Amino acid sequence: MLVEEFIPNTPSKNIGSGAIGFSSPSNIALVKYWGKRPHQIPANPSISFTLSNCKTNTILRYSPKSTDDFSFDVFLDGNKQADFRPKIQQFFERILPYAPFLKSFHFDIETSNTFPHSSGIASSASGMSALAICVVALEELICVDLDSAFLKRKASFLARLGSGSACRSIEGGLVVWGKHNSILGSSDLVGFQFPFEVHPVFKDYQDAILLVDKGEKQVSSSVGHNLMHNHPYAKARFEQAHTHMDQLIPILESGAVQEFMKIVEKEALSLHAMMMSSDPYFILMKPNTLEIINSIWAFRKATQIPVCFTLDAGANVHVLYPKQYTSEVEHLIKDQLSVYCQNGQYILDHVGLGAEPIKI
Repeated sequence: MLVEEFIPNTPSKNIGSGAIGFSSPSNIALVKYWGKRPHQIPANPSISFTLSNCKTNTILRYSPKSTDDFSFDVFLDGNKQADFRPKIQQFFERILPYAPFLKSFHFDIETSNTFPHSSGIASSASGMSALAICVVALEELICVDLDSAFLKRKASFLARLGSGSACRSIEGGLVVWGKHNSILGSSDLVGFQFPFEVHPVFKDYQDAILLVDKGEKQVSSSVGHNLMHNHPYAKARFEQAHTHMDQLIPILESGAVQEFMKIVEKEALSLHAMMMSSDPYFILMKPNTLEIINSIWAFRKATQIPVCFTLDAGANVHVLYPKQYTSEVEHLIKDQLSVYCQNGQYILDHVGLGAEPIKI
């Protein structure tokens, strides 16, 4: 796969004003992406569950203009957000070679999240993927003879240039991003659905997101990724990610939940180990993060219920478990774990279908 395939070379037509809407979910990585090369290329492959309830709804309103510049306003929950402009400006500049029509329109970008604003859930994956697929849908109106599968692939390609993990939110289910020798067709440029057989237990896996800390992280993910360049354990970490990808292929096919949990938890702890051993070093986990982890381990040992945790690049804990144990795990969260959440807040989610159009 080459970037040139995403440069438009098909006939185009003039269109008037209009609006396009899409919702796109967040995702949670099982094998973590940490460290990147220029142009948003991952240093190692990753695989994620696409979520369902935690999503961004975006409406892209467009009107033709004659000036040769970017023109847009961004609204969150109906309120204009000047703070969002730099990131959108950077995104448009990055994708302009692949979407040259962007300077032909003024855009009103209206966005809202189904999860609480400033909840501590990273909204870059859902937000940038929703905007990316809106842009591609606009291209579909302007250009002719575009294949629907290509358009979804291009949406993932563009989303990656806004936020790396956003490329994993376009498709549903299990999504792979990053070149890996055991997965034919895997690419550093786009995320695509896991191509092997998946056991039914993993098709409706549950994810309860425990909101330990809703504040802004003291070290951004972008800074953390860059600290992997001279990290003393980077090579071993990247090799570990490839090994875990290989191990997960038969696990996901067979439904071996016990082996799945071992890899998922090891990946979460490895991610944070990289942060704690970088230069400068930093810790994003909070005391209550560790309380939750220890409580999950104690519950699992006492009940033999296959519930495990993973972490994003922050303090929040994702509690993963098969759907058949929903009642038991929700009782655990309500009765024991919610006390470690900020204001007792948590979100119940599950594996979802990816980006979907919004009726306007």
